[in-house]
Formats: sequence, structure tokens, C-alpha cells
Amino acid sequence: MEHSADTNAAIWQSAEAVQAWSAEAGRQERTRATHRQFLAGLLPFGPRQAFTFLDLGAGTGAVSRTILQEYPGSAAILADFSAEMRRAGEREMEPFAGRYRYVEFDLAGGGPWPAAIPAALDAVVTSLCVHHLPDERKRALFAEIFGQLAPGGWYLNYDPVRAEDPVVAATWERVNDARDPETAARRRNRTPLEQARWDNHIRYIIPLGPQLEYLRSAGFEGIDVYWKQLDHVVYGGRRPR
Repeated sequence: MEHSADTNAAIWQSAEAVQAWSAEAGRQERTRATHRQFLAGLLPFGPRQAFTFLDLGAGTGAVSRTILQEYPGSAAILADFSAEMRRAGEREMEPFAGRYRYVEFDLAGGGPWPAAIPAALDAVVTSLCVHHLPDERKRALFAEIFGQLAPGGWYLNYDPVRAEDPVVAATWERVNDARDPETAARRRNRTPLEQARWDNHIRYIIPLGPQLEYLRSAGFEGIDVYWKQLDHVVYGGRRPR
């Protein structure tokens, strides 16, 4: 997701693009809500236990809202580079006022992390954003996340992956189309702008295996694919105690 090499930055800074993204996310909310609840349940905290987590590439805060609801003792830091996303997120996060704050941070940048992000986080989560990053940035980001976690802290990622086998890829598409005919119809009738956004969306999606290797290289333990359904997965691990 290098800003000089593709259109991702311009897309996510666009009010029109964020509105289109929000509408599509709302349409898929029922399914994704279940996946986010599963991710939240993987965090090793008691319901009233106090802990702080970072939601990287948080967008409007869908994952943060799920975790904050599941764990009343938790506090969230939401990081996103898009002012439009942060603006939309502030409206969505109103029920959790006092338990969260937004930080401007560009996942693609590779520079120092903002001082507003603590250096000993209890957990880091990402959702539907890491796939926008080139491979080397994915690898570097996982190492940076490892460095920001307290010993025993967890990192979990919910994201799409690419099939290495064309038979598997065709099966995923066939089953997804059967489950969601509206998406299939929309895919066949994209406008040029919608096609450009889609091409940008899938540009850096890679198979699952290399991503698990990036976690191992960073030093994580307890690495697993904790959930998988066709092309979407929840994987992660923890920083050793």
C-alpha cells in the first residue's frame, strides 16, 4: 500500500469512497458481526478485567465496538490514517464515550509509531485492512506489533486470503455467490470506478501460509488459524511471557 504506487490512500481519504464502503459494510454486517464476536472471544480476559487494546486500521470502529461491548472493563485506541473514516467513526463510537480515543496512524507508512500509542499494549487487533499492504509491509507491521505488545499480549487479525490452487479459488467463488447472490450480481455489473476500487482492494491479498510465517519471524507463539470460512480467516498469536 505504498502511496506512490497505488490509489489506496486517495480512495480512503475520499468522502465518497468512505460512504460507499460504509454502505457495503452495513449490508454485510450480520455475517461480519458473528466473525468479530468470535475474534473478541479469543482474547484471554475476564468480562470485567481492565485492559487496553489497539485497533489498527480501525475504520469506523466495528471491531472495537464488539470488544468494548464484550469486555466492559476494556479501553480502546483506534488508529486510522483517513480523516473521513475517523470522522465517521466518532459518530459510530458515541455509545462508548470515555472508553476509546482515535489516533492518526498510517499502517503503510513504516515510520515511528505515534507517541499516543502505548508501548505495552495488552492486545492488538486488525480487521479487513492488512490485506491492503504489500508483503514486506505486512512482515514489518507484524514485527512492529510484536514490539508494542506487553509480554503475554495477543495479536489477532480477521482478513481475506487468496487461494493458491485455482480449483479452490473457483470453489470459494461458487459457494460465496450461492450464499450471497446480490454480491455476485454486483460483481458482474461494476462501474469503472467500482472496478478500480475492487482491483485496489484485492491487489495485495496473498495466501495464508506466508502470513503465518511473518508472525513466526516476528517472534509470536501460539500461532494458529483460529477460524476459517472459505477465503476469510482469523489468525494470530501472542508475545511470549
